[in-house]
Amino acid sequence: MQPVPRITVEVPVLTVGAGPSDYEALASYVNALRRPQGLHLTLLHIGILADFAQDVADWTKGITSAGEAARRTTGWLQGLPVLDGFAGTSEQVIVLGGGGISGLEVDVPDRVHDYQVFLVQGLHDLLDRLLVDNMDDFILSSPALGYRYPHWVPHVAVGRPLSRDHRPRTIAPLTVVFGPSRIRNGRFLSAAD
Repeated sequence: MQPVPRITVEVPVLTVGAGPSDYEALASYVNALRRPQGLHLTLLHIGILADFAQDVADWTKGITSAGEAARRTTGWLQGLPVLDGFAGTSEQVIVLGGGGISGLEVDVPDRVHDYQVFLVQGLHDLLDRLLVDNMDDFILSSPALGYRYPHWVPHVAVGRPLSRDHRPRTIAPLTVVFGPSRIRNGRFLSAAD
C-alpha cells in the first residue's frame, strides 16, 4: 500500500555551496546524507490532508465536516501566491525533530520570514472560516500539522545526527539557493469547487 502523501508549502534547494563537493562535505557532520535532489525548506506543513480535515471535524465536534475542511483547505492552498526564489546562507548544522534530524540552519531574507508569517496568518484565517476556536491550541495540538514548537527555524534537513551530542556544529559558510515556492504533492489535491 502506498503511503498517503504529506502536503507542505516549501521551496526546493537548487544548489548548496559552489558545487557538489561542498554538499558532500556535510557527510562529516551527519549520518546518511540525503540526496541533494530532494532537499527543500518547509514554509508550512499541513500534513496528510484527510488527517488535517478530520482534526478540524473532531475539534469542531462535527460543526465543520471533514469534507468541507478538505475542500476549503485545498482552495486556500491552490490560491496561495508564489514566493520567488532566493539565496540564503548557512554556517551551522543543527539537530531538529527531537534529535532525529540534522539540518542546515539557513539565514534567509526578510521577505521569506514575511511570507512564512503570511502563511501562518492565512492558516489562522482558514481555521476561523472552518469555525475552529482556540486556533493556536488547535495548531499546536493537531497531529496532522505536527507543530511541536511555535518558533519557526528555517532549515534544510540533510541527514541524521552523528552522535547524541545535539549542540550546533559550526561549518564554513555555504550559500544555499532556493527555487520558487511550491506545494509539495499538490497534484494530490483535488480541484476546489
